[in-house]
Amino acid sequence: MVSDKLESIGASSRNAWRVSSTEADLSRTTTCAKHLRIKAEPKPVIIDLARTAMIVVDMQNDFCHPDGWLASIGVDVNPARTPIVPLNKLLPRLRQHDVPVVWLNWGVRPDRLNLSPALLHVYNGDGRSAGLGDALPTTGAKVLTAGSWSAQIVDELVPAPQDIHVAKHRMSGFWDTPLDSILRNLDVKTLLFAGVNADQCVLHTLADGNFLGYDTLMVTDCTATTSPDFCWQATLYNVKQIFGFAAASDAFEFQD
Repeated sequence: MVSDKLESIGASSRNAWRVSSTEADLSRTTTCAKHLRIKAEPKPVIIDLARTAMIVVDMQNDFCHPDGWLASIGVDVNPARTPIVPLNKLLPRLRQHDVPVVWLNWGVRPDRLNLSPALLHVYNGDGRSAGLGDALPTTGAKVLTAGSWSAQIVDELVPAPQDIHVAKHRMSGFWDTPLDSILRNLDVKTLLFAGVNADQCVLHTLADGNFLGYDTLMVTDCTATTSPDFCWQATLYNVKQIFGFAAASDAFEFQD
């Protein structure tokens, strides 16, 4: 006799049905709240770690490695490396509390068929420079191309097996990617942001997350930019004034 017990079906235990051949239980398992207080600006906040995800943006060789793309065009990448140490302290603490860590990275198609001329022009304004998908003259590595060394996360940051990887193709990680669907399947409401560049991909992804209804908080010491300081100041101002909250990683009041 075939058992008709209910079986779990769903990519995430946070958003799963229990089904059999005769019944479908659409109720979700209630997740116990895990409150965390953060001394944030413009005011302290309390978040539920059980409904929070950490988004780490673009900590890739092309942005952070001395042999990468930005360095090849004369950009000082040392500022882009400053999040490495605090991230290596914060991420294990978040994983201990089952907070999903999402690595959101550039990973363009080799044929670039989903990239508009306007987007390509941003990085190759004269049509002759090494832009998205082009080979660097120094190393031959193709700029931010999926599967290449250029698009890899820097060696100093080692993802955990359970971490999630999402490739993006423009500054916002929500456009033309599965990021929103993944977060909703994880029943996430609050997004912590880190990575580079603060005033570009981090800010645009954070803003789009806010527009989609997520709570957003930028972890300041885990975020950086190679842009001038006024860009950082404007980003920080806008995050706190319009989009949500900002706090350093040592402002997270973990109880264990």
